[in-house]
Amino acid sequence: MSDRVPTRFVKTLLGMVGEGGFDFSAMLSHAGLDFDPLDESLPGYRSEVSAMQYTRIYQQVLSLLQDETFGTSGSELVSPGAFRMMCYCIISCENLGQAIKRASEFYRTFFDERSQLYANFSDKYTRVGYRTENTTGNSLVAAADAYGLCMWHRFSGWLCGRSLELSRVDFSGGKPERVEKYEELFSCPLYFNQANDLLYFDSAFLSRPVVHTEHSLREFLRTAPYQLLIMENSTDGENLTAQIKAMIGFDFSGGFPSFETISSALNMSAPTLRRRLKREGTTFQQLKDSSRCEVAKLYLNRLDLSINEVAMQMGFTDPSAFHRSFKKWTGMTPGQFRNNCNARSVN
Repeated sequence: MSDRVPTRFVKTLLGMVGEGGFDFSAMLSHAGLDFDPLDESLPGYRSEVSAMQYTRIYQQVLSLLQDETFGTSGSELVSPGAFRMMCYCIISCENLGQAIKRASEFYRTFFDERSQLYANFSDKYTRVGYRTENTTGNSLVAAADAYGLCMWHRFSGWLCGRSLELSRVDFSGGKPERVEKYEELFSCPLYFNQANDLLYFDSAFLSRPVVHTEHSLREFLRTAPYQLLIMENSTDGENLTAQIKAMIGFDFSGGFPSFETISSALNMSAPTLRRRLKREGTTFQQLKDSSRCEVAKLYLNRLDLSINEVAMQMGFTDPSAFHRSFKKWTGMTPGQFRNNCNARSVN
């Protein structure tokens, strides 16, 4: 996915804040937004924001409303923390199929039908989504409908470390005016005015192993939904790079998973994994450096963290070592990178 998010998604979040009578002007300032996402007629309005800006808004709304569903619920009935607890229930599953079944059971056990995750497995296709029907037959697909399905799609891909190629997506609503945006989001045939909102994908994907642990899950939850928003759309089934980077995760304060740990999780011998990575033109060390660089950029975008605090989050006990490493990775010092990001966010 690109590093850009439609402003209408921010508008949905701010609408939740507005309904509670809260002032969101400070949220916009903290996120680096210099325009009002609720008024398209004002000068300076932009149709897209960066994934980091959206994440900053999202996390502030989450903190204010104590709603941790990440937009993956089909309704407003899921209680605070439900998605978080569901994640901890499924993270120990062996494969994606088990994880989806357990997630579906979680919502079926604790919530009514409007909030339940529907999952149906067949020999050829798996269907995941919501069974709530469109009773009016007239309303167009809303951005929130697409966002909810998209987050489930990307979360499923995150669990197994690589994107899932979709076969089709059904929407109960009618065809929207800017259908190309939806086509870009899902990269598959879309069907409107269907009975339910559903994702379809090859059932062979259900056997893909869950590559994450509670450790990497904690970091995912802390920075969500950023990791889902920036996920690459590559569906190359032989691509180990994305899997390993997902397993390395976003939290380096406690060190890296070892090469042996990675190879064991992928059910490969160490020599086999080295050969596979060599065929993809990379090494484990290069993947570690690439992951550290990406995460360092993420932390430097958080203005609430000083550069020395970023260094500590990255596992560097000596801030000067972090400065040297970051300049080696990017050609810029951490301070220069932060200043450039702040300048871009207001342009």
